[in-house]
Amino acid sequence: MAEERDFKGKVLLVTGGAGFIGSNFIHYMLKNYPDCKIVNLDKLTYAGNLDNLKDVESDPRYEFIHGDIRDKELVQKIYKRVHGVVHLAAETHVDRSIMDAGEFVLTDVFGSFVLLETMRNANIEFFIHVSTDEVYGSRDQGFFNEEDPLNPSSPYAASKAGADRLAYSYTITHDLPIIILRPSNNFGPYQYPEKFIPLFVTNALEDKILPLYGKGTNVRDWLYVEDNCRAIDIVMRNGKLGEVYNVGASNEVKNIDIAIRIVNLLEKPKDLIKFVSDRLGHDKRYALDCSKIHALGWKPEKNFEEALTFSVRWYQENPGWWRKIKEKSRDFQEFYAKYYAKRK
Repeated sequence: MAEERDFKGKVLLVTGGAGFIGSNFIHYMLKNYPDCKIVNLDKLTYAGNLDNLKDVESDPRYEFIHGDIRDKELVQKIYKRVHGVVHLAAETHVDRSIMDAGEFVLTDVFGSFVLLETMRNANIEFFIHVSTDEVYGSRDQGFFNEEDPLNPSSPYAASKAGADRLAYSYTITHDLPIIILRPSNNFGPYQYPEKFIPLFVTNALEDKILPLYGKGTNVRDWLYVEDNCRAIDIVMRNGKLGEVYNVGASNEVKNIDIAIRIVNLLEKPKDLIKFVSDRLGHDKRYALDCSKIHALGWKPEKNFEEALTFSVRWYQENPGWWRKIKEKSRDFQEFYAKYYAKRK
């Protein structure tokens, strides 16, 4: 195990900190590291939401900067006063990437390039690049380990794979202190309500249909977001520079089973679940071998059923948070419905 890195008195840059994982990670760090300071750089695109961080906006340990990771001059200025980077800024929704992949390439690949290239002339102690399990593609049996080839299926996954390999290349070519994480599907509070679990929860609360792709048999490994934050934490402290770590919870569940759990928790009728035309290039199953990060001492702490119940209740108890978002994204929802209707 590598010598433990210390955060005491350090300043940490979190890119995309107003998003789902980013805001949960900032909450986690401020709660667990009272001597650590956080700089949150976020462009505030549709999924960036400062309401996620209202409870910490006056905390002297927290600073928000409205800006783009593609802005090299801004990144240079920020790098002069931070010690470490957790890179979470990305376009992440597969359906949006199918409709318009351009922003995914610009943000996920070129944005990561700016952060990495600028780091060559900065004194950054570590850079955590948060990738995704989707870079591996799909497999029917077995588990992906960190040495397996990447075979992304969607434009989103391809853009993340490009950024993933770009980060690795900067480690090899320029000896930069980079660690790559590939987490499985996250869920929990503050997740943008066009993603699977919050979409189904909020639709059920509004007595709207739950549009389930294909036959609902696609399998995902569901990782509670706080457990993912703990994984980022442990690789920041103990991860070996230049390495890749898978992060999964071994919670392989079919999409149909998640949908049924949600309607049961909310005491809604199962006929709200409607099967719709399948997503283009829809991966059948993701599954990770996480023995490498387990060797660092990490394992998921949250029981899946309890975490799902808590997440459902959170959306149930915070309608003001998600209703405002869904109203703003109404145009996208209408476009989305028309797009898939044409494919039936």
